[in-house]
Amino acid sequence: MPKLLLLLAIALALYIMFIRARALPPHLRKAQYLKLGIGIAVAAVLFLTLTGRMHWVGAALTGLLVAARQLLPLAIRLFPMLSSLRGKSGAAGAGQHSTVESAILRMHLDHESGKLSGEVLRGPLQDWLLDELARNQLEDLLHYCQQEDNDSVQLLLSYLEQRFPGETDFGSTRQAPPEPGGLSRREALAVLGLGEDASDEDIVQAHRKLMQKLHPDRGGNDYLAAKINQAKDFLLG
Repeated sequence: MPKLLLLLAIALALYIMFIRARALPPHLRKAQYLKLGIGIAVAAVLFLTLTGRMHWVGAALTGLLVAARQLLPLAIRLFPMLSSLRGKSGAAGAGQHSTVESAILRMHLDHESGKLSGEVLRGPLQDWLLDELARNQLEDLLHYCQQEDNDSVQLLLSYLEQRFPGETDFGSTRQAPPEPGGLSRREALAVLGLGEDASDEDIVQAHRKLMQKLHPDRGGNDYLAAKINQAKDFLLG
């Protein structure tokens, strides 16, 4: 009876892990499913050991699996670091992007392609990437932003205009320029995609390049163009 209760408790714990994994954003599910797979393997080995169907090697294997599960988060953090270091050894300046952050969203602009991407920082869809969201989810997110933060509305509208070109039903909220002030040096450099050692010339060149991508006269986005102008003016004093 105690063994049966233990197995039922393990099964319930694994089921809860599965439900939680399904609720995660797609880009976070892989790591959670890997943890779940290790948990299932540990449960299977434990069951065979308790029922006398596995040699002591099974118990040792269980210990190794548990240790691997504990080290998994560290490995997940280290591997992206190693790949980013390898990427830096390649072409310098590849993949440069600008980052604009609001209370609800963090938006990225790729300097080469002009593509916008982003993630949700707060709210019912927290931790989701915008590219993972379906249209109805994006509409729900827009409604949430309209209730909470105007800057987030403008950032999301910028993304929606690019992802769904030619559609106007998202534009019911008029795009307003960003509020003056409030930028830190770190934020202004992130908007222009520059590092702390950027010179005035770097700032001017980055501004010019980005405005070629986003200037309203070229069919770009008013709000992001205003943010870029604001960042340049702040950094150049």
